[in-house]
Amino acid sequence: MGKKEETKRRIVLVPVPAQGHVTPMMQLGEALNLKGFSITVVHVQVNVVSSLQHFSGFQFVTLPNSMSEVVGLGQIEFLLMLNKTSEASFRDCIIQLLLQGNDIACIIYDEFMYFCVIFSTQSATNHVARCLVSKLDSEKLLIDMEDHEMQEKVVENLRPLRYKDLLPSGLGPVKPVLKIRQEVVNKRTASAVIFNTTSCLESLSVSWLKQELETEVYALGPLHVAASPPSSLQEEDKSCIEWLNKQKPRSVIYVSMGTVAKIDTKEVLEMAWGLCNSNQPFLWVIRPGSDGIETLPNEVSTMVLERGYIVKRAPQIEVLGHPAVGGFWSHCGWNSTLESIAEGVPLICRPFQSEQKINAAYLVSVWGIGIQVEGEVERGNVERTVKRLIVDEEGVGMRERALVLKEEVIASLRSGGSSYHALDELVNYLKTK
Repeated sequence: MGKKEETKRRIVLVPVPAQGHVTPMMQLGEALNLKGFSITVVHVQVNVVSSLQHFSGFQFVTLPNSMSEVVGLGQIEFLLMLNKTSEASFRDCIIQLLLQGNDIACIIYDEFMYFCVIFSTQSATNHVARCLVSKLDSEKLLIDMEDHEMQEKVVENLRPLRYKDLLPSGLGPVKPVLKIRQEVVNKRTASAVIFNTTSCLESLSVSWLKQELETEVYALGPLHVAASPPSSLQEEDKSCIEWLNKQKPRSVIYVSMGTVAKIDTKEVLEMAWGLCNSNQPFLWVIRPGSDGIETLPNEVSTMVLERGYIVKRAPQIEVLGHPAVGGFWSHCGWNSTLESIAEGVPLICRPFQSEQKINAAYLVSVWGIGIQVEGEVERGNVERTVKRLIVDEEGVGMRERALVLKEEVIASLRSGGSSYHALDELVNYLKTK
């Protein structure tokens, strides 16, 4: 048995130190580990990766460089600096692994660690959008986007996306974001690109990328379906499952805005009133340190605690799979989008930043399983939207479509399915490297 272990070829994974990127990268590692590869994860010393020890059987290597230079930077400046400061120490790390006798089949980078094979933790359609934007004159684009009519214009060959859906928001000044996206798109040294998606969700985008990128493209998601728990890097409050067990089928609206988005106090207050006035039970994830329930007036927080259930972190996949959950109020990050689709749960879409607007547009206009909340959040609109999804016939239709989509996604992961086939192709490709 020991001899067999020694002959395993090694895959080196290089994630971005952010939960939404680390989690699917670990799930990819699990999938490849089950196919007979040894897994080494090279990471930097940032708090979000402190719980990687949950993933047993993986080797973890921490880059020795100091992260003091990046403390306090915005997300985009952080990524640019991280690539700059980590490249030399990463190269030394790989040399040490080779000197130790490791047979490295491949190094798989997060697409934003662009310094082989790239793994995109976001949607294929988002990558298409980036490719199209990178071909435009960014200065002219920013000027054009000051025109409201241009903002609402549908992008040719990318319906239903509008130009305003393509521009990044919530990540600070636009120019640095366009710069890093352009650098990601223009990296032609990759021998393959892996997407955590499936052709049944994004067939046109996957086909377009296979032609445009002129490299191997593997759409082998959703990775979380086959991953063994825990999929989260932080401790989850499972008491909410006991609460869900006491609720009626498909009656609960689950509310979670991911690990990054910061909601202002006024929006939290309007959400709280709207959720309570809907008379539907709700499970609300409010992160510690965010403007959450502690900012609400006492009468409102008391009402929220009486009518809903509040946790700091929920076991999201288990929650979405619970029979009491009828809808998901989400920021529409790609991981949350995939997890909701894979459980057949329709969504209320409230995108904040990055590719979330693109995911929301697809949920609403392509897959028909989402209702988008646009503009300022107002309690009356929150109440009506929750009722539309949970109570009205409109919501019934969305749940039916979501369940059909769930079956298609699960079928793609079974033998003979497109994602199953893509993983086999990737494994064969890696074995030849």
